Amino acid sequence: MEQIPGTIGRFRIVRELGRGATATVYEARHPDFPEPVAIKHIRFGDDSGDGAKLNRRLLKLLRAEESVARRLNHPNIIKINEVVIEPGQAYVVMEYFPGTTLERFCSFERRLPVYRVIGIIFKCCMALDYAYRQGVVHRDIKPANILVDENDDVRITDFGLALNVDKRVEADSTFIMGVGSPAYMSPEQIKNYPLNQKTDLYSLGVVMFHLLAGRLPFRAANPAQLVYKIINVDPPFVSHLNPDVSEQMDMVIRKAMEKDLYSRYKNGAEFAKDLSAVRYKIVDENDVQLDTSRFSILRRQAFFTEFDDVELWEMLRISVWRNVPGHMRLIREGDTEQRFGVLLEGRVELSVSGRRVMELGPGTIFGELAWLDRLNHRQPMSIVSLEPVTYLEINPSALVLATEELQETFRREVASVVAHRLGALALVHAEHCGAATEANSVSTSNFATSRGEWRLVED
Repeated sequence: MEQIPGTIGRFRIVRELGRGATATVYEARHPDFPEPVAIKHIRFGDDSGDGAKLNRRLLKLLRAEESVARRLNHPNIIKINEVVIEPGQAYVVMEYFPGTTLERFCSFERRLPVYRVIGIIFKCCMALDYAYRQGVVHRDIKPANILVDENDDVRITDFGLALNVDKRVEADSTFIMGVGSPAYMSPEQIKNYPLNQKTDLYSLGVVMFHLLAGRLPFRAANPAQLVYKIINVDPPFVSHLNPDVSEQMDMVIRKAMEKDLYSRYKNGAEFAKDLSAVRYKIVDENDVQLDTSRFSILRRQAFFTEFDDVELWEMLRISVWRNVPGHMRLIREGDTEQRFGVLLEGRVELSVSGRRVMELGPGTIFGELAWLDRLNHRQPMSIVSLEPVTYLEINPSALVLATEELQETFRREVASVVAHRLGALALVHAEHCGAATEANSVSTSNFATSRGEWRLVED
């Protein structure tokens, strides 16, 4: 690891605050000033080949940040005091802000209450509105570039990728193709269309979605799929992922993330105004703690092995936790009720026409066949608890509202369970059947099909 320098320029280094791919940020002090500062320190690499290209790009970003610093003076934007470029290194001296990035709060376990998210995003809206009125578009709004302290004071940082909208793009020294973080980029930014303030408002809408939902609006297996979704697919409603989010809040986020520029918020002040209207209606500001003990129980179950953490939290959101005493009928044979369960503790018995079929223990599903039966939707078996049981009740109507990723994972795991169960039942059934018919050893390559039926091909 790179050793922490004792000094940078006239500043004494106190400690490291953060480290990225091209820069390290330190807390530092100047002998003539009592207040600490933050220094973003950049070391240039080999000035040949790809290294030279990277150095030129870094210099371009630094000069952009210096240019922006002279134009922006807002309480929610990090103040930059100076940018120093020297042979082999450069550093940016800026306001020291004792907070953390919003990345810390972009997970289910650490979600902030809705009223706090609204307050933070409101301040970002006003800061971006101010920046645009000074002719600056940030272009890389994401949780890592928004700092917040324990009092929800906010600072937007890292204007190195900022676009000077007062210049023609062709002549703009700060314009770099494809800048920004893909998951937070607007459709027009991905398409390389001309940008204005609305691209930052879209990205801020994605940040708000992430903070409230604990996941990104678009998830994909590869960049191409992600780009397709950002351009063509509507994001899910946050209220389907977080019960504390109102429908009115859903509408605000949807408007911020509109793909059609004419339907999106026209400026940050308009976005902030709608946030204020939602905030006014929130009465209960108590932070509802997530039941992490239930999450831990799910994580230990075999059925949920292939689910990621985001999908497990979503499962808890859309399902019902049930505790039932022993010898209770959970599902009746012949019923059209499609709800089914994931058994977490205890044992249940499956039976048909009063005859015992099998016994199931924790970590598997039961009662899923009515849901899978697209024709009759009838339960083919009765299910009774043999002892006190705990299970997660799944309502197909709620499952339909879940994210595509969760539905896909859930269907895949259900199909796997059903396949294994059919195999086990076949083994049991085989014990009561006669011997199998002997067959000749003929390769299937010797067969051809005719109108959907198999026939032997004569040599």
